[in-house]
Amino acid sequence: MVESTTRDRTSLWRLPAMRALVGATGLGFAGYCLTLASLPAYAVAGGASADTAGVVTAVFLLVTVAGQSVVPALTARHGLGPVLAGGLVLLGVPSPLYVLDDGVLWLSAVSAVRGAGFAVLTVLGAVLAAQVAPADRRGESIGLYGLAIAVPNLLAVPAGVALVLDGHAAWLAWLAASPVLALPLVPGLARRVHWEGAAGGSSRAAVRAALAPSVVLLLVTLAGGGLMTFLPIERPDGSVATAALLLFGVTGALTRWRAGLLADRVGTRRLVPAALLVGAAGLAVVALGLQVGDVVVLAGAAVFGAGYGAVQNLTLVTAFTRAGEGGSTAASALWNAAFDAGTAAGALVLGLVAAGVGLPWTYVLVAGVLLAGLPLARVATRPA
Repeated sequence: MVESTTRDRTSLWRLPAMRALVGATGLGFAGYCLTLASLPAYAVAGGASADTAGVVTAVFLLVTVAGQSVVPALTARHGLGPVLAGGLVLLGVPSPLYVLDDGVLWLSAVSAVRGAGFAVLTVLGAVLAAQVAPADRRGESIGLYGLAIAVPNLLAVPAGVALVLDGHAAWLAWLAASPVLALPLVPGLARRVHWEGAAGGSSRAAVRAALAPSVVLLLVTLAGGGLMTFLPIERPDGSVATAALLLFGVTGALTRWRAGLLADRVGTRRLVPAALLVGAAGLAVVALGLQVGDVVVLAGAAVFGAGYGAVQNLTLVTAFTRAGEGGSTAASALWNAAFDAGTAAGALVLGLVAAGVGLPWTYVLVAGVLLAGLPLARVATRPA
């Protein structure tokens, strides 16, 4: 827990550890978000087929998922500061190499290195978010951490797409090196937080406890990965896709931030199924909009973003609650693996589905999958 005995309702922004965490998270995720939806479009511009362009994102996230399982052991051996700094370097330093080639193989190779760094940032960031504030304000703290992720998602995802579609891939590659700018924040963060995340990091009980909320998250991020990867390809003129992703980011940022405060007050039992239902409705509206008009696409993206952001916050709060204090690192690793595996599956598998039935029907099918997950969402909020 952070070195502070303050238990009142003063702003969490007053905690130096919170400010350092938000800064490092924002800069780290800016590099990730800039390339998330833009690299597939960059690959298509270089001659790749639309149904294989998602391989770049899938490789990045599959390496991330594999790396997340070893982060607890690395941190226990080398300490919080060195591991977090190493992750930021791996995520940021290789990014300018994207300018050397626009082939899927090269883009995937660079992305694989960056994915290892992203694994570190995601696992340690989530655990730190639960530790820098009092336990009764965990939802609020995770909400602020989520805001530090959501703001780059809001700004950098559509900006990255716009840069690529306007022919400025070199700017994209250099801007995606932003994680290295967070390195000066790491020593202060490491000094101000007593690292407790390694305790019980391999606990099977914690993994079992976090499994249900993590699967709910996987379903939503599968849908999100499909939206962010293939909407720019389906609408290559740039304006509609950029506006849709911007709205998706705005509503996702707001709900990921505010859902934590609401969860601290009323719990997550009703909120998780409600957020999943909102996500399913929004994705179905996007599918309809691809058939009837761009305004409907924009409305659907906004609604889907609201469900997408809320599910992220609520499932992380639920996973930590069910796993207990000693299982925080194991819960974080599983939750983050589910997030990234879902996004990777959305970028890869949904492309294959869309090649057969078209993108609108693919989104309809995924909306149905989200609805089918409602019983699991109710189970996920029960005590472990």
